Amino acid sequence: MAATLSLLKLPILRNGINKPHRSYSKLPRLSISATLNIPKEDSSNPPKLLDHNIDATLKSASFSLAAFAFPLLLEPKDALAVEGEFGILEGRSFALVHPIVMGGLFFYTLWAGYLGWQWRRVRTIQNEINELKKQVKPTPVTPEGTPVEAPPSTVEVKIQQLTEERKELLKGSFRDRHFNAGSILLGFGVLEAVGGGVNTWFRTGKLFPGPHLFAGAAITVLWALAAALVPQMQKGSETARNLHITLNAINVLLFVWQIPTGIDIVFKVFEFTKWP
Repeated sequence: MAATLSLLKLPILRNGINKPHRSYSKLPRLSISATLNIPKEDSSNPPKLLDHNIDATLKSASFSLAAFAFPLLLEPKDALAVEGEFGILEGRSFALVHPIVMGGLFFYTLWAGYLGWQWRRVRTIQNEINELKKQVKPTPVTPEGTPVEAPPSTVEVKIQQLTEERKELLKGSFRDRHFNAGSILLGFGVLEAVGGGVNTWFRTGKLFPGPHLFAGAAITVLWALAAALVPQMQKGSETARNLHITLNAINVLLFVWQIPTGIDIVFKVFEFTKWP
């Protein structure tokens, strides 16, 4: 644009605008002043109105283009609003929400796992009872057909114990409690997993690829996959149930492995942030 303006200001171009080419010397010469009905002035001071209009138009276009392109030329660090412009969202209080919530969700994961295991026990204990019943020997009878009284066998005692245990487990409503706990864990877990990354951007203007970030992403995905198996589990698919347990076991291991890196980040939060 600057080069264009410079060329337009050259004498040869200005003369070319005001004077016709030699090859047209035989044609009547009409001055720009006459064409535009501009009154003639003193010959010692020729009109420059057209030159000023061209320069003003080109300068205006140059300024508009520069104003449009300027934001695109900024470096990313200059375009990010991470210098206190987000207020409390960049402060220590908001940054500590993520580790506090995720710490609570870790223990809540263990609790949800316990509830799920108890519900599995309710389902499997009946299978054990059915298998033991197959081992019970018929009660002996006298020749007259009267049953012979005898102390209960070891198998029968075991059946009685399992039956009582199952009755107690049913009172705990573990199926519904496990479902509710899993729903809460999924909702708050995904919310806070995403919120942690957003808070990091608020404070620093970027994310930090590393073990903590990748483990957190994997945990979030495992939560979703485990929840997606619930419909098949409700239909009685043992494969879906085993896969659900496996995914959640991996989830807990990743959670434990992520704790040290999370503590390191908390220390950095106290180092680089201020209250509130």
